[in-house]
Amino acid sequence: MTELLATLYPWIKSLHVMAVIAWMAGLFYLPRLFVYHVERGFDGVEPAASLQIMEDKLLRVIMNPAMIVAWICGLLLVMTPGIVDWSMLWPWTKAGAVIAMTWFHMWLAGQRRALARGEGLSGRNYRMMNELPTLLMAIIVVSVIVKF
Repeated sequence: MTELLATLYPWIKSLHVMAVIAWMAGLFYLPRLFVYHVERGFDGVEPAASLQIMEDKLLRVIMNPAMIVAWICGLLLVMTPGIVDWSMLWPWTKAGAVIAMTWFHMWLAGQRRALARGEGLSGRNYRMMNELPTLLMAIIVVSVIVKF
């Protein structure tokens, strides 16, 4: 198994990077859709109805599959011998940030359901929450590149 992972490593890593890019795009865009949604009202007519469709499809068709592929490929990369030295700090900071990113994804899914019920936060709150994936991405990238 470890020899197979080592052989497939560049392919798994490539798929992981593509999935992460798609996931991050959704994590950046969905809160922005929420801002437009709450600032246009919950009356069920255009543009709110269109925004609900966009939010749902972004989450179900792009973000969820991308997150799953990113996690599967990431775990396969971790299992590849010689890739991760768990005695260093960087894999732990990356793991913590990825778990936080996953929590944020689930929080967004809950917010989408709340908005569909006519509930939700203010546009200002969604704008502020939109900064979280940027911070987590910075932690992940610095962890992986610098390897402190």
